Amino acid sequence: MPAPQPDPEDNPAPSSCCGVPSLAELSRPVEVGDSPCGNVFWKWPILGPLLVENESSDTRDHCANERTFLSYLRLSVYMAIVAVAIVLSFHLKSQPSDLELRMAQPLGIVFWLLSLACLVLGFGNYIIETLDKYSRKVAIVQTGWRTQSIMSLISLSIVGTCVILLVITKAQVEK
Repeated sequence: MPAPQPDPEDNPAPSSCCGVPSLAELSRPVEVGDSPCGNVFWKWPILGPLLVENESSDTRDHCANERTFLSYLRLSVYMAIVAVAIVLSFHLKSQPSDLELRMAQPLGIVFWLLSLACLVLGFGNYIIETLDKYSRKVAIVQTGWRTQSIMSLISLSIVGTCVILLVITKAQVEK
């Protein structure tokens, strides 16, 4: 007759040697409720999934906010690619003009910084505001002066860069 197997719920996963927690211990689910302590994203265990009780439209709203974060991430990656492309495209030409050489690096740095700002904004909106408000059962609105100002700056930079590149092309054609 085989020996009875212990119930895994009775004994939590033992920590590995030297007091370092095991992977099973690090990935234990974290229940999101009326938690008095700060943001639930930073609660122990760090790798544990957050379990939110589904009341009304919580799941739909959470998925929508997650997609919004992924949109910020996608925009940030696109802008980083544009930053690298701007710096490299002027140098890959056979004969870049002096103006293009002077303009490539600062314009690339501007787009790289805007890419980082977009990433920080998306991360801050999702982790700091959204998850904190879910844990406190508060309504979520994804707007504010930070979001509006950074998105306006990004839009203005993209349009301004297009205008600058068109003017440079026009000036080179006229020479």
